Amino acid sequence: MSRLKNLLLIAGLVVAPLCIFAQNAPEHSEQNLIALEKMWNQAQLTRDSAALEHLVGSRFINTEWDGEVSNRKKFLADIKDPLYKPTTMSIQDVSVEIYGNTAIVAGVYHTKGSYAGKPYDHVGRFTDTWIYDYDKWQCIASHTSLINKKS
Repeated sequence: MSRLKNLLLIAGLVVAPLCIFAQNAPEHSEQNLIALEKMWNQAQLTRDSAALEHLVGSRFINTEWDGEVSNRKKFLADIKDPLYKPTTMSIQDVSVEIYGNTAIVAGVYHTKGSYAGKPYDHVGRFTDTWIYDYDKWQCIASHTSLINKKS
């Protein structure tokens, strides 16, 4: 009987850390990351920089379609800019590649609206790099390139 208790104790010592790891492991779901990307679009559409603060990492780097590079602070400030008036923001043809606690999400975006009274209508490709850190996914880098610029 004591041998059985020892085996159970050893099994418990091995299995318990695995259970804890499994509970803390990132949700490696493609659908989860695509949902986060769609939340990002919705937050940009409604100019909700507070929502975007939860999606982008503290050392976030953003490269825009025109080559402008910004950090997290500037990116969030741009979203609040009252001259920025998006009307459409969508993604399609999205693919997700997961590498441990890192994910690359790529696809096609369409954004339309006006800035400083000038209309824009852009279709382009995006590549976002996400990491699972502090028990949540955060985007640490985003890059966009135009396919079609109508204005």
